[in-house]
Amino acid sequence: MANTTFSGPVRSENGFVIANKNTSTGSVTDSSLHSSANKDIRRYYLEEYWKRRPALNAVLNTALSDADATAAANTAIRLAEKVANKDFEVLGTSMTTALCTFDTTRAGIIITTGGTDQNQAIIAPHLDTNQTSWQTVLWGTENSVIWECVVTTGASIADVKLWAGLKLTNDQLVVTDANQAFFKFQTDATNSEAFSDFTVLHFVHSIADVDYISALPITVAADTQYHLKIAIDSNRKAAIFVNGVQYNVTTTSGSTGGTAVTTGTEKTAALTDDIDLIPYIGVETGAGSAKALKVHAQAISRLIYE
Repeated sequence: MANTTFSGPVRSENGFVIANKNTSTGSVTDSSLHSSANKDIRRYYLEEYWKRRPALNAVLNTALSDADATAAANTAIRLAEKVANKDFEVLGTSMTTALCTFDTTRAGIIITTGGTDQNQAIIAPHLDTNQTSWQTVLWGTENSVIWECVVTTGASIADVKLWAGLKLTNDQLVVTDANQAFFKFQTDATNSEAFSDFTVLHFVHSIADVDYISALPITVAADTQYHLKIAIDSNRKAAIFVNGVQYNVTTTSGSTGGTAVTTGTEKTAALTDDIDLIPYIGVETGAGSAKALKVHAQAISRLIYE
């Protein structure tokens, strides 16, 4: 289609999207963040592009000493606190502040695990009372929440677990949270559940402790960017998108395996009412070598009042 110029304002009842067309296949995908260049005043929006690096929660909660001998230490504490991200923290088994760095090649940050089996690197909103609106605003299943992130896999995806989405806890296991909606990739069942296909991306959702695993037709590759999105509608049904393409969600329950799905518009059944979920992004190593995940952006929105 050629460019079109309008003399007056252009109106849409459902917002506008940034559409990209593949010149080879002709397929059109949605590359918008927050689903629209124009935000809806009926919704509340947050977005994070990592102007500051997340640190361990303790960095913001380390007490100072009054002793003169600790003046230098107090200065270091204050400096670390000053430069730390006030909305997000890093956590996980053997995680340190130093293992979260700014990405000098791509925009964003890199979270890297330690080099021991089951070491983790997880990004979460600060959960301290009144620390951030990412936590004090409730992201309830009844609030028509839309969450999305843009990540790039590490140089190696062998012996790794990656997860991102809306959960009750930061645990990567499918069976931990009774209610959840998140994307997951893992290369084996060690310290986790068994998937039928360990090469593809999965979407996991749970409704009142009944788990559903959708195996998407997306073979996960190293050093590859993915735009992951979960959109919960007014009926509490979640739709999922990867790189702007919508995929069906399985209706077959199970805590292991996974049911293959295709592109389409099938959503989940209604999620449990009035469940407040938390956005988590994490990586876990499954061997004696560190694994990394690049996180470029994260966004979330909800109806101001449902």
